[in-house]
Amino acid sequence: MIITMRLLLVEDDPELSQNLFQKLQKEGFAVDVTDNGIDAEFMGDEILYDLVILDLGLPQRSGLEVLKNWRNKNNAIPVIILTARDAWHERVDGFKAGADDYLGKPFHYEELQLRIRALLRRHHKNLGDTITSKSLSLDEETQRVTIISKGDDMNADQDAIELTGTEFRLLRYFMLNPNKILSKSRLIEHVYDQNFDKDSNLIEVYVRHLRKIIGKEKIVTKRGQGYLFTDV
Repeated sequence: MIITMRLLLVEDDPELSQNLFQKLQKEGFAVDVTDNGIDAEFMGDEILYDLVILDLGLPQRSGLEVLKNWRNKNNAIPVIILTARDAWHERVDGFKAGADDYLGKPFHYEELQLRIRALLRRHHKNLGDTITSKSLSLDEETQRVTIISKGDDMNADQDAIELTGTEFRLLRYFMLNPNKILSKSRLIEHVYDQNFDKDSNLIEVYVRHLRKIIGKEKIVTKRGQGYLFTDV
């Protein structure tokens, strides 16, 4: 199974939504955003997300109704619901409808961050603070990669290398999907949000950047198909 790191944020408060969007992107997630229940339900059914952050007080269709509809269609997407801190009945209703976790408003982002990581670990057993392959160690917190064994053209003693947000998301996706041919469209879908131009050649540019950092032999081009991460 191909593992993705794409989140859906459903929140109708523009300030909170923008704030969360920026912080989640900085952490290396591809984040899609919507502010109403109808679009949220459609997106959750049509796109394979790793996790949804779902506000219950939404226009057009409540978050609770969206969640119930997903579960009635056997959509098991992991969901963290956002509720008013004193609305205990909403939390109960949310869990009954199939929520995996909840967070009361207002909240500190650090708490949401921990709940996201815990929920992702429950659903993807091979996720942790550090992702490793044969010769690489990728730190989720610092978004740095370390060469842990000598490659053909790498310095075995070099320190951890800081990655840009896109480099980090792309390398993480490669490392979570070793020895699988990943098409350009699949990489774009899970490294960028829904507003990204899918005809852009930026994937090729960032693959070249990564090859310079980790060694060109670790990412193989499969002509007409995509790329293969081989550091297994």
